Amino acid sequence: MASHIVGYPRMGPKRELKFALESFWDKKSSAGDLQKVAADLRSSIWKQMADAGINYIPSNTFSFYDQVLDTTSMVGAVPGRYGWNGGEIGFDTYFSMARGNASVPAMEMTKWFDTNYHFIVPELGPHVNFSYASHKAVDEYKEAKALGVDTVPVLIGPVSYLLLSKPAKGVEKTFSLLSLLPKILPIYKEVISELKAAGASWIQFDEPTLVLDLDSHQLQAFTAAYADLESTLTGLNVLIETYFADLTAEAYKTLIGLKGVTAYGLDLVRGTQTIDLIKSNFPKGKYLFAGVVDGRNIWANDLASSLNTLEELQAVVAKDNLVVSTSCSLLHTAVDLVNETKLDNEIKSWLAFAAQKVVEVNALAKALAGQKDEAFFSANAAAQASRKCSPRVTNEAVQKAAAALKGSDHRRATNVSARLDAQQKKLNLPILPTTTIGSFPQTVELRRVRREFKANKISEDDYIKAIKEEIKNVVDLQEELDIDVLVHGEPERNDMVEYFGEQLSGFAFTVNGWVQSYGSRCVKPPIIYGDVSRPKPMTVFWSSTAQSMTQRPMKGMLTGPVTILNWSFVRNDQPRFETCYQIALAIKDEVEDLEKAGINIIQIDEAALREGLPLRKSEHAFYLKWAVHSFRITNCGVQDTTQIHTHMCYSNFNDIIHSIIDMDADVITIENSRSDEKLLSVFREGVKYGAGIGPGVYDIHSPRIPSTEEIADRINKMLAVLETNILWVNPDCGLKTRKYPEVKPALSNMVAAAKLLRTQLASAK
Repeated sequence: MASHIVGYPRMGPKRELKFALESFWDKKSSAGDLQKVAADLRSSIWKQMADAGINYIPSNTFSFYDQVLDTTSMVGAVPGRYGWNGGEIGFDTYFSMARGNASVPAMEMTKWFDTNYHFIVPELGPHVNFSYASHKAVDEYKEAKALGVDTVPVLIGPVSYLLLSKPAKGVEKTFSLLSLLPKILPIYKEVISELKAAGASWIQFDEPTLVLDLDSHQLQAFTAAYADLESTLTGLNVLIETYFADLTAEAYKTLIGLKGVTAYGLDLVRGTQTIDLIKSNFPKGKYLFAGVVDGRNIWANDLASSLNTLEELQAVVAKDNLVVSTSCSLLHTAVDLVNETKLDNEIKSWLAFAAQKVVEVNALAKALAGQKDEAFFSANAAAQASRKCSPRVTNEAVQKAAAALKGSDHRRATNVSARLDAQQKKLNLPILPTTTIGSFPQTVELRRVRREFKANKISEDDYIKAIKEEIKNVVDLQEELDIDVLVHGEPERNDMVEYFGEQLSGFAFTVNGWVQSYGSRCVKPPIIYGDVSRPKPMTVFWSSTAQSMTQRPMKGMLTGPVTILNWSFVRNDQPRFETCYQIALAIKDEVEDLEKAGINIIQIDEAALREGLPLRKSEHAFYLKWAVHSFRITNCGVQDTTQIHTHMCYSNFNDIIHSIIDMDADVITIENSRSDEKLLSVFREGVKYGAGIGPGVYDIHSPRIPSTEEIADRINKMLAVLETNILWVNPDCGLKTRKYPEVKPALSNMVAAAKLLRTQLASAK
């Protein structure tokens, strides 16, 4: 019985690629140095899977930024502003598209389906000239083959690539991206032909958009695309991989009817209803790559349950054609549990990172072939039982409090208009008030202090003194820049979700459980293994300390319950909304303690609200109901004069704008500039928004520094659709990833732009 891995983490167990990328971007190393690190990582990944006995090992899933950007490079769809003149796309063009450069902004970045991974959105139009401009897929296949590993090259499928794109600037929004299929397929044919010539026997097309709610025209595009590719694919085994949700009956029918396709990869963890479709109609002679090992979470597989599912499928799929697989790429999990030296043995026994999931896949394949490792299965069963009955998982008081929330509707007693009036009397802010989102740059010295404190190399008193000094520096800088509402810069936090999780019960933490978010950006998601509560205040000391350093309003900075949930590895033994309600109650306690401490503005970030939206429209209403309710729970008890902010970024918010309004925040700051001001279109179309709003005026994920005039122009576009008295001026997101030589001039220009427009507005009266 065969085994397959959809994809694998790229960073390496100790984030080797992250540091190589940043060294290259800072011009401290060469392109050759970066390529060597990448080649070493790829080699170790392929060898690990081969040694574990995996039959179908993927190649071309390694990326310097993301796979969609790699595909943009492969098909030569480089926007004209980057000055690419043809030929093989190099690092300068590639990273300019991803990060921008001194003269032009980056391409839009958004979330990869409902994950915390990001991708660079292709910009296409009727005049795009596709060309074969990156041979990465073929080069990496040959690289693996030279090491003695025959891999399955992976490509983002042509239809999904187009459906994940957007019309370029100046192109009508109604432009049909699928009309470009005849122009892009010749490039795919060139790639396929080169892979065949190099000796590839299998090829994997990732077509994850098949799990979305597609209309008949979109489904027909898949049929047309693979019919066109059929002759080129002759002689190859072709796997179409989908993941993250169930297929509709119509999508499944389309999938199994595709010409030239040998195998279908299906997510049977998040797509459990797909099993019924397989049982009712699976094409004779085809392969099923059954995704029974979860690629999205870090819990050990219930091997007995998965084996039972596989045995049921054997009654439908020919024995030799059933392949055990992960549900999706392991990109979304941490790399290797072996690197975790501080997790206690009980919790560790409940977990499986990417390396362990590879072993699980192979163990299931062997068991299905009659070579069951009884000791391995027995240990797995014991761990499953341990997790179910462990007293550290359940807190009856927390469960009772969360259960009581379900039938309620928590809202502040006064409407937002009246609250804003009361808040303005207290805060006395100018029109177009300026602020930032929360974090300031994480300097080398600051990281050293936190690292030494965690290692017990400096005392708590020395740590507190150092953090206070950093806060004072950030406060002084903001006052010097004349920002209206200040933040303390979050110097005590390496990662906002990890920071809060460390102070809540029911969470466990890793040392090296890093997961790539985009480019070199990595996060270390906490593990929610049990019921959640707040034993003591988490941020009150630092927020109060910061407020004591200034007469200006200081924002208290919290992460909201939905974002903590979506940016953690969440327990899978109860519904997600129950866990979210527990977190909401914990944050509610913190909000009320901040208010008692004299903090008049409290920001509760819900950056991941849109990210958690289910992929199927039929499931949207239920999710949005409990997610929005969870946010309202956190602040329903504060006074009218306490101003509640929230923040969201890097997702398409237009389709959930009414749910955002229903959150009932006083002020929302929201990413806007990198998405080419897409957010503003919803207000142009007539949506009325009465609360404060700060659409981001510049992109913080690019090293580029915007001019005062550029920012003023963005603010003017906002004033065309938003009332002056509700508009705030702020960057797109937090400043943690930037350096001070970029932050200071960018914020200075932002404040200057706000002041310029205040003067113009005053003179126009």
